[in-house]
Amino acid sequence: MLFRSALEDVYQTIDSSVAAWEKKGYWLKADKYRLDWEWSDSFARSLKEALKKEDWGSIAMKSAQIAQKLGDIQISARHRLGTPWVGAYDKLKVDL
Repeated sequence: MLFRSALEDVYQTIDSSVAAWEKKGYWLKADKYRLDWEWSDSFARSLKEALKKEDWGSIAMKSAQIAQKLGDIQISARHRLGTPWVGAYDKLKVDL
């Protein structure tokens, strides 16, 4: 199984996310959403390369940039995400 990050998943779902707005003619809203999340593809690729090289300085810098982009997002305390990060680095090393 190849490593696929959540940022890659976000980028892959942009068009399907705005499809309903485009059907209703909300072109500006759809375009703004696309522009707001366009960064996710390049960030995912550069983070993946840094992880392959184990370039911890670049990983830290890119992680901080991602945190800035996602800083306004709030996750409910009653979320059902579980703990997907537990053991994730070990799995990542195998997949890369």
